[in-house]
Amino acid sequence: MADLSAFPIASRWPAQHPDRIQLYSTPTPNGVKVSIMLEETGLPYEPHFINIGQNETWTPEFLSLNPNGKIPSIIDPDGPGGKPLPLFESGAILLYLAEKTGKFLPSDPARRYETIQWVFFQMAAVGPMFGQLGFFHKFAGREIEDKRPLERYRNESKRLLGVLEIRLEGRDWIMGDDYTIADISLLGWVRNLIGFYGAGELVEFDALKRVPAWLERGLARPAVQRGLEIPKRPE
Repeated sequence: MADLSAFPIASRWPAQHPDRIQLYSTPTPNGVKVSIMLEETGLPYEPHFINIGQNETWTPEFLSLNPNGKIPSIIDPDGPGGKPLPLFESGAILLYLAEKTGKFLPSDPARRYETIQWVFFQMAAVGPMFGQLGFFHKFAGREIEDKRPLERYRNESKRLLGVLEIRLEGRDWIMGDDYTIADISLLGWVRNLIGFYGAGELVEFDALKRVPAWLERGLARPAVQRGLEIPKRPE
């Protein structure tokens, strides 16, 4: 049985199944990337709900795993060389799990890097811009009288959706016929933009054709539906 005692986070969120990948997360757009990937690959894992509303990511135990204080993070008890591997940053985790399983990342070097570039596109552009739009449209930022920040993030989010719309011309998935970590990285964010953030009208989402169809295809996948609810929020 794997020994996770060297990881302080395991003392606050004890592992019932220490031989499984330990997932520390919340079902946000960043968090569900990893839970969806784990569901898609079929890797055994144990989810732990991290309450970001109660600042649990800023506890010493969580910071010992991710000094940036963000979800998601994992510990793989069977990492490289058979040693436990702690890992944070959702994009890095997606790449790691894809390489560990040989799934959802093309083996051809050129297509592999093409896929990775779209994951980076999500990490560097879509996530930050959509998140800021959500802040200024739905949360405390909406109380700011100066609407220029909202306009900037709306325009940039709309532009990014346009990039995806062009990319999906003649393609079912970001990489064509192959569903990959590029799709997994993006699905939760696009869903969140028009759902939880309620910004669909703001970015003229209904004027698009390919992105909504891609989102519908992605959300129809059983593993995606399961992953969107993991870790389960306490009742």
